[in-house]
Amino acid sequence: MGMPLLRLLRSIALALGFILLSGCAATSSAPKRIGIIGLDTSHVVAFTTVFNKGPKNPADAAKFAGFRVTAAFAQGSKDIPESTVHVPDYTAKLEAMGVKVYDSIEKLCADVDFVMLESNDGRVHLEQVLPVFKSGKPVFIDKPIAGSLADVIRIQEAAKKAGAVYFCSSSLRYAASTQAVAQGSIGKVKSAIATSPASLEPHHPDLYWYGVHGCESLYTVMGTGCISVKRDKTPEGMIQVTGNWGNGRVGIFREADRKAKGGPYGGKAIGEKGEADIGKFDGYEVLLVSVVQMFRTGQAQVSPEETLELYAFMEAADESKRRGGTEVKLADVLAKARAEVAGK
Repeated sequence: MGMPLLRLLRSIALALGFILLSGCAATSSAPKRIGIIGLDTSHVVAFTTVFNKGPKNPADAAKFAGFRVTAAFAQGSKDIPESTVHVPDYTAKLEAMGVKVYDSIEKLCADVDFVMLESNDGRVHLEQVLPVFKSGKPVFIDKPIAGSLADVIRIQEAAKKAGAVYFCSSSLRYAASTQAVAQGSIGKVKSAIATSPASLEPHHPDLYWYGVHGCESLYTVMGTGCISVKRDKTPEGMIQVTGNWGNGRVGIFREADRKAKGGPYGGKAIGEKGEADIGKFDGYEVLLVSVVQMFRTGQAQVSPEETLELYAFMEAADESKRRGGTEVKLADVLAKARAEVAGK
């Protein structure tokens, strides 16, 4: 082979290599695509704004770099007016930020890398998340994870079978003061009180709809291990649920008035080394940081075991209400839900 021909072949090879490397670089720099399911909650506008326009503090932009909401499926609740009435408005706002609306979850999943299940109505989550699990795309499931304890179990069983990566959380879990206590700032927590509004929705267990925020703060600092709960009322007539963690450890959820002085979200934890405030609302971005962490690492940020116990705690509170305020064991409500799933 002559030298001129050899040099030509080498030049072609180098050029092809450069093209391939350029293509890889372009691919790696392209933003990861997020699909949103359910456009019946203000969360979808707030979350999409962070990813597509940037966070409130430009200095935080790196936390969300490389991710963009590109797709949405509009249907959320089918019969909760306060949710369905917002769908046209929220859909228009997402479209204005460059989001394409799909007519099926399967089509959405085919065109995205990650999914955020945002439907306000927990009852539709099981139906909506199954095709996501099947697609293999990691998914964040906004609260409530489901509309019943039995459906929580069904979702978790389906996720385990599919090997799916997912987690569910309220943004309250990631408030700075709550996280500090969870990470040991006052040692092991001996007791805690967490407050939040607890507006009710008749299709859901009482605390699933909104009280979940305060319950999530409570579980963040207390951890798993609650044995039983009793539900009663505060002197002002607000919901109060007292959980027994054993060994003298007590956690209390208390409904707060939305107009409460200092805000309705809050609480206090008492630990081995002192006490500290918990339960504040630090906005949505603290939650989205955790969601992005799952997308980047493939690791769930809240364990299925903690999520299941949290929802059993809230279901046990309903059972205690049905029984006139008597003590209810979480193991009993879990056994009942598992029997329902098994068809017994």
